[in-house]
Formats: sequence, C-alpha cells, structure tokens
Amino acid sequence: VPSGGADPSAPQTSRSGEEERETWGKKIDFLLSVIGFAVDLANVWRFPYLCYKNGGGAFLVPYLFFMLIAGMPLFYMELALGQYNREGAAGVWKICPIFKGVGFTVILISLYVGFYYNVIISWALFYLFSSFTWELPWVHCNNTWNSPNCSDWADNNTVSDIYTATPAQEYFERGVLHIQDSNGIDDLGRPRWQLTACLAVVIVLLYFCLWKGVKTSGKVVWITATMPYLVLTVLLLRGVTLPGAIDGIKAYLSVDFLRLCDAKVWIEAATQICFSLGVGFGVLIAFSSYNKFSNNCYRDAIITSSINSLTSFFSGFVVFSFLGYMSHKHNVALDKVARDGAGLVFVIYPEAIATLPGSSVWAVIFFIMLLTLGIDSAMGGMESVITGLIDEFKFLHKHRELFTLFIVVSTFLISLFCVTSGGMYVFTLLDHFAAGTSILFGVLIEAIGIAWFYGVDRFSDDIKEMIGHRPGRYWRLCWKFVSPCFLLFMVVVSFATFNPPNYGSYMFPPWANMLGWCLAMSSMTMVPLYAIYKLCTLPGKFCHVSLKDVFLKT
Repeated sequence: VPSGGADPSAPQTSRSGEEERETWGKKIDFLLSVIGFAVDLANVWRFPYLCYKNGGGAFLVPYLFFMLIAGMPLFYMELALGQYNREGAAGVWKICPIFKGVGFTVILISLYVGFYYNVIISWALFYLFSSFTWELPWVHCNNTWNSPNCSDWADNNTVSDIYTATPAQEYFERGVLHIQDSNGIDDLGRPRWQLTACLAVVIVLLYFCLWKGVKTSGKVVWITATMPYLVLTVLLLRGVTLPGAIDGIKAYLSVDFLRLCDAKVWIEAATQICFSLGVGFGVLIAFSSYNKFSNNCYRDAIITSSINSLTSFFSGFVVFSFLGYMSHKHNVALDKVARDGAGLVFVIYPEAIATLPGSSVWAVIFFIMLLTLGIDSAMGGMESVITGLIDEFKFLHKHRELFTLFIVVSTFLISLFCVTSGGMYVFTLLDHFAAGTSILFGVLIEAIGIAWFYGVDRFSDDIKEMIGHRPGRYWRLCWKFVSPCFLLFMVVVSFATFNPPNYGSYMFPPWANMLGWCLAMSSMTMVPLYAIYKLCTLPGKFCHVSLKDVFLKT
C-alpha cells in the first residue's frame, strides 16, 4: 500500500478516469486530519464525566461493546465510501441516487454545528488573552462584573449553596458572556465586541487553513492534532503531584458493575459512541475522498478510531487528577466539583489552575490545548461542507478560494447571535437541536442505503478493488444487520427520551423549541425531499420507472 509522499497538487485520476483530484501530500496528513477531527473538546469534557457517573471502569464494558458493533464498522464504512467514489458527502451517492438526500443532510448538519462550535473556540481564545496577566481575572470577587452573590472558595466551602457563586463561575457567565444583561432568548442584545473580535480571529484562521484544500489543512494538523497530546501529558504530570489527585483518579476508575443493570448507562455509552467518532458529519467521507485509490482504509479505520477512544480514556486521568485536587483543597465531595460540558473547561479547570504556582503559565498552556482541540474539529466540519458542495456543483471547483470565503463569512454572521449578551441561550438551542436526533437519523439512512440498497456484497467488492481483499464476515454482518438495528434503536431512544433544552433555571419558550425542531427537521427532510425530486425528474412515466434507475447508478 503506498504511504504517500507525492506532490499533493499532482493530478490523480479517479478509477473511472472521469476527473482528476488532488490527494494528501503524505499519508500522515490524512491520519492526523481524521484524528484531529474525531478528537475534540468532548473527549475532555464529556467522556471522563460519563465514565465517573456510570460505574467508573465498568462503563468501559458497554462503551467498548458499542464501539465494536457500531462505532468501528460505521467509521470503516464512511472511509471506504469516500475513498472509492472520490467525492464528498453528496457526490458519493451516485452509487445509489435516491439516497443522495442523506448527503445534503450531513452537509447541513456540519454547517449548523459550525454556527456554534466556532463560538467555543472564541471563548477559549478570549480566556487565552485574559491569561497573559500576573493575576488571573477569575481569582477574586472584587471585579466590576461580580455580583453580591460571589464568594471566594476560601470563604465558601460548600459549592452546593445556591445563593453563592465562585469567581470563576461569575467570570465565565458575567465577565465573558455578560449573560446578566439578557432576560432570555428573546432579549439578545448586541454582539459584544471582545467576543466578536475573537470569533473573527477564529474565522480568519479557519479560512487560511482551508482555502487551498488539503494542501494547507494537511500541514496545519501537524500542530493542531499533536499539540493536545503534548499538553495533556504535561498537565497529567503536574496533576498527579497535587494533593488529592490520586483520590480523584481512583474515583474515575472505581468499578461498580451493578451500574450495568441500569439501562441508562448503556444508552449513554451508545450515545457517546455515536457522537465521539464523528460519523455522520460527512467529514470522514470528505477526508478519505482525497486518499489514493489503493490506500488501506481498513487499517486507517482501526488506527484512528482506536486512538480516539484511547484519548478519551487518557484525558480522564488528567481531568480527575485536578478534580481530586479541588475536592481535597476545599474539603468537599468529588461529586460537588465534577461536571461535564463548558462548565468543566471554562469554570472548574480554570479555578483549579488559578490555585497553582505560576498559574498564568498553566492557564496559557491549557487554553492553547483547547484552541488546538477545537480548530482541527472545526476545520473538519467546514471541509465537509466545502468538499460536499464543490463536488456536487462542479463549477465551484475553479472558485474554491471564493466559495470557502463565502462559507466562513456566512458562518461568522450567523455565529454573531451567539456572542451577544443572550448568546448563550442561542448556543444552547443550537447545541440541543443541530446535531442530536438528526445526525442519528442521517447515519441510519446512510447505513440502510449502503447495506440494503447498494448491497453489502457490492460494497465489499469495491473495498477489494481498493485494498486487495474483501472485508471479513464480521464487518459485513455489522453493516447489514447489527449497525442499522443499533442506529434504529438510538433514533427511537432519542425521540422517546427527548427533554426540552434549558440553561440553568431558564426554560426556553415554546416558540424557541419549535424553532429548534424546525432546524433539526430541515436537515432530516432532505432525505425524502430529494427522493421525491429524483422520482419526479426521471424520464418516462412514473409507473414505468426501473428500480435500477431509482436505486442504483447506471
């Protein structure tokens, strides 16, 4: 199998000789890009908390089970699909035209996620700039943004007191977000210039990482995909030396097999697998479409999906060494400081860092890690949109730089709603609806289209044409039966367990929930809408249309 190294601008002819396509400069560029996309902020702020909450080491049982029966097979399927057809998320469905709508579904989902994901990176950039000071601004309660409810940890040893807030919490909500100036999602206010400037810097970085395609993005990931591992290692070495760190790690790894009797534990493990690997965003298809045709995509799938899971597990040691330290320092139970989501990386972790000698240096290191974790994942989402659309609309190929500029500027303008005083409410709404049920639905339709309409046997022959051998029976059984059943179950569970979004005690009004559902449905409806369009535009009378014309390429 060729390992790369060719000039990325060299012409590459597709298997049918239809068009030339650039390829990755080196094989490692592709691997780092996939790893950088799949390993994102959720690996740090989501998996460790789920593991701790759901039986510690026992949580790895359902996690690895779902990884083997669904995560890896779907990951492998998307890499092979993109590499064989050498097109983006929509173009690959020339193999089964009636399913092309699912390609537009995943492109829309990636676009929607970009509207709010870039805002997280802008928060990290804001914190990074704020860290270049002798005393970090989230240490005391004597700042202009603090409220009378603010209380230093030293004066407040019970974080469960609802009438008090820590300096770090108030810095995030009142100093950065200025959420106190908004009464809800119907009172957003103007964009805050500080966050707008940070968001603009993020957008400019993304543009220059993407404007030349994989020739530029493949080089950027050498820094953005490797830096988090260096920083996590440094933070772990520092974290384990802190008092209470070992207790935190023990709590992270403690095994409670009785928790496996709780169905919710299995559902949360399945959900984590669905979202952590990045399947269903069209990114894996887009990235693999720039591979050489004979690249060993099977080996790539095993390597990259394994690294993603190992990174999640490794980051738990870093997170819980510091949480154990916070628990010990303030003499409170670990569950009083353990949390997931933005509260972990923008409240609890900065608070822990602020207590260390040389806190400003550690803060700079930490937020550089968050930036690199976010940037390459954002690059992947943008690349999915850009590649998916320029491959579908061929005239855009000659204008990639301008089209990339159009996409990033459009994303910036929509994201401005998230950097207003009430922007956190918009952020929460987008996070809840943009890529929840809709992405599970998209991957389900994708799996059904490949396994039952294009056919597992035909798909296996395609893979043999690329790597020299057919996938084993295990992979074929997973693609045809296990993975679709798993995804169908997850879609049903997603609808059945749906809860309206909230931010703290704030409940969203009915119109906001309706708007959220419209956003989710706008991507999902692309599947039936395109199928109807395809049926209506085929030549001849509907009753005389050949099934082969509808479902398979000619």
